[in-house]
Amino acid sequence: MLANTPLKKTEITNSAETQSADDKSPILETLLQLRKTKDFVQYYNSESKNPFYIAYFQSLIDSSILHNDILANILKSEVSNVDDFIKIIPIEDIKIVETKEEIEEQLIIGSVIIYFHVDDNRVACIPAQSVHGRNVSSPEIEFSVIGPQDAFVEGIDININLIRKRIPSSKLTFKEITIGKLSKTKVVVAYIDGIANDQNVDTVLQRLRDIEFDQILDISYIEQLLQDNTNSPFPQLISTERPDRVAAILAEGKIAIIADGSNHVITGPTTFVEFFTSMEDYYMSWLVGSAFRIIRFMAVAFSIFATPIYVAVLSYHYELIPRDLLATLTSSRANIPFPPVIEAIFLELTIELLREAGARLPTKVGQTIGIVGGIVIGQASVEAGLTSNILLIIVALAALASFTTPVYQMGSTIRLLRFPFIIFAFLWGGLGIVLCLTFLIVHLLRLSSLGNPYLAPLYPLRIADWKDAFIRLPFSMFSIRPFITRSKDIMRFKESNAKEKKDNKK
Repeated sequence: MLANTPLKKTEITNSAETQSADDKSPILETLLQLRKTKDFVQYYNSESKNPFYIAYFQSLIDSSILHNDILANILKSEVSNVDDFIKIIPIEDIKIVETKEEIEEQLIIGSVIIYFHVDDNRVACIPAQSVHGRNVSSPEIEFSVIGPQDAFVEGIDININLIRKRIPSSKLTFKEITIGKLSKTKVVVAYIDGIANDQNVDTVLQRLRDIEFDQILDISYIEQLLQDNTNSPFPQLISTERPDRVAAILAEGKIAIIADGSNHVITGPTTFVEFFTSMEDYYMSWLVGSAFRIIRFMAVAFSIFATPIYVAVLSYHYELIPRDLLATLTSSRANIPFPPVIEAIFLELTIELLREAGARLPTKVGQTIGIVGGIVIGQASVEAGLTSNILLIIVALAALASFTTPVYQMGSTIRLLRFPFIIFAFLWGGLGIVLCLTFLIVHLLRLSSLGNPYLAPLYPLRIADWKDAFIRLPFSMFSIRPFITRSKDIMRFKESNAKEKKDNKK
């Protein structure tokens, strides 16, 4: 077996001292840089007929691959040059590299390098990565009662497999790019060739290549770097943990981006309406799915406008309150020393604090904090005369309504939007709400997703795409792909064939 004789540091030091910077081999330069690292291992095997050197990061490789597949085959064979390793070792993707940068890159991704002399200019890089990851589990954020119960994990190969199982087509294409000067994160762009628009694909690939960032720890980094408007609170790409959602989006002619180490996949181009669609809408009757989708839009509108309308009415528009309700409001606010805006912001911030505390604490403790804290603080604030019980009900319902959005990023944006609306309502009443809404609509009209309009099919108006916007019509009417994708193949199927029932009649 391999002789456990370490490569002497004095030998490397002496070699480095007798050579100028221009004369140093790529191997020697790499060894000089990495030999101080604790988990970097270097060995010299003198028992072989042709002694060789071997080096690797112990923390990155699988020791069973090293001993069973690499060393066992090398010691049984007569190897005299690095090119022979490709023939005798039963591992794919063995590379022969010649530059210092390539050697370092192969080492840090979990390869074993083998060479015969320190002064050589060529080394064999053999993949021996140690793969650690969790098994495929059910979705935690986008959970659904009906439909598949598998979710993406942190392994990029497993995620590609989950997508390819749902689209077993040779036209499904994956292109890999490495991003991050330090992290060297593998990123894969997925699309269906012949359906996806070439301009959209080129836009994504170009923006990924233009990214200059030292570390990409999660795909959310890429999502923020790819957005058309990085100063907007609205997400312009959908982040999902569901493989079925990605498969459906790819079939529409859109693009998916997968990053190694992330259990989410981002897709685009997207529209504002898509953030309120759930995959469960397609697993139920179109009537039921449409009803739930309409409820979500109503819930979002209530979440944004309920508290600002309360502040505006009590501050400026008492005449809008029905006489029967006016007495109740007056009695509930009789002992409150603050104006409605302070009362509203206090409760909204309290809800956000409870939500943030519940999210950061362990699951069981977080649930207890959310429930008990909400009840205790709400009841205590009413009894102390800090808030009215009517506003407490409104704020609680508004917070509950904000959680109906299927995509988490949009839910956070909806909760943030309430605060500028409350301030505008306090300053100018109903006119302030309309003014703030105008600013919001203008901002949405100017937004785009990978160069495509964000408010489609509302603007520009695309009546044909309304079949899967605010409601979801039957699948027989989905014969044409959405116009926003500008697909190369716009037709899914012939609508006349889908509507015709060809039952066998005897």
